[in-house]
Amino acid sequence: MFKAVIKTLALLAILFIILYVGMNNTHEIDFRFPIAGLTDKKPLHTTAALIYFGIFAIGVLAGTLLHFGGGSGGGGKKNSGAAKEK
Repeated sequence: MFKAVIKTLALLAILFIILYVGMNNTHEIDFRFPIAGLTDKKPLHTTAALIYFGIFAIGVLAGTLLHFGGGSGGGGKKNSGAAKEK
């Protein structure tokens, strides 16, 4: 229970930082990410806060998928250690 409270407080702190960055970066910027190939010739032109939030959201989603997995590739339920008798 205590661990969940700490994780919630950490998430709230991160969300506060996003809010703070959004309040102070209202100017528009050109965002280029040449590795992806889509923004090489025509960059995204939007507010810095929106781009910051988008990158953060992608990172959270990727971390969630890596943490909880994407399927049952591990082989199903784990055995509790009891040996099966024949």
